[in-house]
Amino acid sequence: MNTLTLLPFIVLIAAMFLMTRSAKKKQNQAAEMRNQMQPGSGIRTIGGMYATVKEVNEDTVLLDAGPGVELLFAKNAIGAVLSDDEYNRIVHGIEHDLKADGAVVPDDASSLTETDEPASDATAAASDAQTVDLGKKDADDAADEVADAKAEEAEPKKTDGDSEAK
Repeated sequence: MNTLTLLPFIVLIAAMFLMTRSAKKKQNQAAEMRNQMQPGSGIRTIGGMYATVKEVNEDTVLLDAGPGVELLFAKNAIGAVLSDDEYNRIVHGIEHDLKADGAVVPDDASSLTETDEPASDATAAASDAQTVDLGKKDADDAADEVADAKAEEAEPKKTDGDSEAK
């Protein structure tokens, strides 16, 4: 046989070998991750449920999903073992200490103003400012507009000559 005819088969066999090798590597990593589970670890199942490991057996894991809720799962159903910070952030909404990172961002818009006044002085100054016209009209102006509109409706309107009466 010619080597040129064997080349596609060799390439195909090599590609299959590489694909199975990477799949086995991923399976070994997942098995190692599942073996690292211990009671108290936060996990995510392959179905997306978050829980805390209560007990680890050979093929099963007992999970605490909430107060009084214990679930028995197969070890293969564990999708990820989470770090304590990540588990608390996702499940309990607890962020790590952000104050150690630097500047503190205020909860209000006081940092957006250029004045150095405290918030209570800024509120008092805003109330002393002139009232802003939001487009509301006085009662007299509104009544005049209604009267003008009725007068326009009462006037006969001119047409292009397409009237019914001739």
